[in-house]
Amino acid sequence: MPEGDTVWQTAHRLHSALAGRVLTRSDLRVPRFATADLTGRAVLDVTPRGKHLLTRIDGGLTLHSHLRMDGAWQVYAPEEHWRGGPAHQIRAILGNAEAVAVGYRLPVLALLRTADEPEVVGHLGPDLLGPDWDAQEAVRRLTADPARPLGEALLDQRNLAGIGNVYKSELAFLAAVTPWLPVGALGPDVPERLVATARRLLEANKDRFDRRTTTTRSPRDVPLYVYGREGRPCLRCGRAVRKDALGDRVTYWCPGCQQGPPPTGPATH
Repeated sequence: MPEGDTVWQTAHRLHSALAGRVLTRSDLRVPRFATADLTGRAVLDVTPRGKHLLTRIDGGLTLHSHLRMDGAWQVYAPEEHWRGGPAHQIRAILGNAEAVAVGYRLPVLALLRTADEPEVVGHLGPDLLGPDWDAQEAVRRLTADPARPLGEALLDQRNLAGIGNVYKSELAFLAAVTPWLPVGALGPDVPERLVATARRLLEANKDRFDRRTTTTRSPRDVPLYVYGREGRPCLRCGRAVRKDALGDRVTYWCPGCQQGPPPTGPATH
C-alpha cells in the first residue's frame, strides 16, 4: 500500500499538472458519479491528507481518492500513450489543454462538497507531511492505549497519518523493539523519538523515487533495514531477518536487535 511519502509525491505531480487550469475532459467511471461532468471548472489544488488525495475543484467540489493496495494516478501529455494498465481498470480521467491525469484501480473515488471533507478525513490523526503536524498530539494518540502492540498503534491512521507497513517495520527496528511490544512498555522517551523519526523519514523520502531508511554508508547500500528482507542477514547484528504476522498484516523484524515479545501467531517466513 502506498504510504504518506508516496501519496505526497502523487499529489505534487497531480497539482503540477492540474492546478490553476480548466478541465476540458472529465470522466468518473464509478456508477454513483458516472454522470458527473466537471468540464469547464478549474482545479484549485490537489492536497494529500495522510494516505488520502483531495482534488479540490471550482464550485466547492472535491474529488476524494485513496490508492489502497494497487491504485495509481498517472499523468500524461495530451497525445501520449497511456501505460498504467488496461482500459477497464481506469476509474477517473481529468484533463486540460496541457495534461491528462488518469486514475487506475482506485478502490475509493467519490465526489463530495469541499465543506464535507471532514466526513472522509476528519478521523485522521496529525499528518506527518501536512501543515497540521502536531508532534505532541501524535504522541498522545499513539500512547492512548498502553496495552496495544506498537505495530498496530503505528498503523492506525487515527494516531498519526501516513505510516504504512514499510515504515511500521522500519520504525520498530530503529527503536530496537519488536512490533508486538505494548506501547505502555516503551521507555519514557521512546514514543517522542519514534514520532520524530517517523516525521524525519517521511520528509526525507517525499522527494525520492526509491525510499530509504538506512544511511548511504550501510553495507552493500541496502535501502531498508528489515522490510522485505526475510531470511537475509540483519545489517547490524547479522542474524536472519524474520517475517511474521501482526494482526491481519505481516511485519519484518530482527530477533537479535529488537527486544520485546515475539509474534503470537505462526511464523510466515
